[in-house]
Amino acid sequence: MTPPDRSTFLEHLEELRTRLFRVVAAVGAAFAVTYYFRSALWAWVRLPLSKVIERQTPGSPAALSPFGFTDPVEPFLSGVRLALSVAALVAAPVIFHQLWAFIGPGLLPRERRLAVPFVIVTSLCFLGGCAFGYFQGFAFLADVLYREAVMLDLRANVHMGDYLDLFLGTVLLTGIMFELPVLFFFLARLRIVTAGWMLKYWRHATALVVIFSAFFTPGDVVATTIFFSAVLLGLYFISIVVVWFAQPAARPEWNTSE
Repeated sequence: MTPPDRSTFLEHLEELRTRLFRVVAAVGAAFAVTYYFRSALWAWVRLPLSKVIERQTPGSPAALSPFGFTDPVEPFLSGVRLALSVAALVAAPVIFHQLWAFIGPGLLPRERRLAVPFVIVTSLCFLGGCAFGYFQGFAFLADVLYREAVMLDLRANVHMGDYLDLFLGTVLLTGIMFELPVLFFFLARLRIVTAGWMLKYWRHATALVVIFSAFFTPGDVVATTIFFSAVLLGLYFISIVVVWFAQPAARPEWNTSE
């Protein structure tokens, strides 16, 4: 029998369904707005590459319009995908709140008081990471890739869908990367990691970061691997500070030999 203070499996499924429905409703409401502004969003998305082209090939107006399509439905599908992705960013606080509301009943009462800080910090970390990915990460990536094209004397002819894949992959991945301190905060609260343990194995973490950056960061070039490795390592050492503050105080050991 299920204890009276515990939820059954079906009750957990019903709770999950409710939370997912609210997330979908929030993203859908945001999508209704972002889809209307899809043209302005696309102008915002193409801006980093346009700036790179203007800087590296001055005096060539034709080069400033490198985007095209070969599939008639590509502009529509890409516009929907862009609007949906931005809608998810706008609804990020609601998504994180629903995540906390789902896992909150399984936490201790003093841990449930972290609900508001959790939503605020996770939202700021994710949105801040996406902003960093747009203004720094993708701008750097576009600069590196286009410089290679100029060196090979190639003319830009970029498919809208392919460019959007690279853009969203860079920005969203960077947003997820910036959640690393939040992840380590909870690992510290669960006594899974400590600041001393993380410092002890920082060389191993460096190797894993470089491997991850080489295989999963967009662009597949050495420069982007080094760039995103540096970002991840910086987040790792920030996480060490977070863990140092978050880890529970060591319990005193009682001497039972007397």
